[in-house]
Amino acid sequence: MDAESSGFRAGFACFVGRPNVGKSTLMNALVGTKVAITSSKPQTTRRAIRGIVHRPDAQLVIVDTPGFHRPRTLLGERLDSLVLSTLTEVDVIGFCVPANEPIGKGDRFIVDKLAAVKKTPVVAVVTKCDLATREQVAHQLLAVSALAEFAEIVPVSAQGGEQLDVLADVLVKRLPESPPLYAGGELTDEPEQVLVAELIREAALEGVRDELPHSIAVVVEEMNPREGRDDLLDVYAHMFVERPSQKAIVIGPGGARLKDVGTRARQQIEALLGTRVYLDLRVKIAKEWQRDPKQLRRLGFYD
Repeated sequence: MDAESSGFRAGFACFVGRPNVGKSTLMNALVGTKVAITSSKPQTTRRAIRGIVHRPDAQLVIVDTPGFHRPRTLLGERLDSLVLSTLTEVDVIGFCVPANEPIGKGDRFIVDKLAAVKKTPVVAVVTKCDLATREQVAHQLLAVSALAEFAEIVPVSAQGGEQLDVLADVLVKRLPESPPLYAGGELTDEPEQVLVAELIREAALEGVRDELPHSIAVVVEEMNPREGRDDLLDVYAHMFVERPSQKAIVIGPGGARLKDVGTRARQQIEALLGTRVYLDLRVKIAKEWQRDPKQLRRLGFYD
């Protein structure tokens, strides 16, 4: 019996929400492995990364999008444009609101944008329920239901694994009947070099000052097996910041911070690729790259 005749469903869902509401953590939890980087810093996600959930009855492809916000730079405009284009291409939208924070202007801004996407059902997802009391969760569910008419509202905890199966069922129910879109073993369609660059950026984001994260970009220039060795991968990457003062923060006294970033990134890359890695990581200055169209293209942020 083929997938289509057996009622198999396959399609795309995306998570949207303001920065730092737990979208990437939620996608990783549903997929069952890390395909998107996470950080306590807002606006960590800069690309629409796809994670693939395989079930006997369905294949759910989740698109994790950057946090939606009022842009202040050309990079911010590009990210918001990416989110808007993604909304029109998926079968169902998950609007994420954290249980432990009050509804704010940013949430209402996104709800207004979602109102324009008339044909796509929107499921409200109340995230981070492990960080809130039962009373807070109940209050947030009422507050979210007052925001707009949603197809359903589902409270979840990605960290605790609570209600993830319920959310997956709710999303799958709104996918079209279709054969699988990806091969059974695939968990993401991101190129390995992009995933490696993202893991390096995640390691760099941890522990830096608040003003730095949006100024960090990472490009993997080269990634090849070591000549004569099949157990070692050479990775050459550049981390770009906008100012000399930021370069000093990333490198740290005597290069200690950069060394720590490299060590943590290498461990994550080895876990991802299943092989030993030599990581050559250099820091460069790309002045005001977030506002420069030419540099944005060079760093992978296209129109």
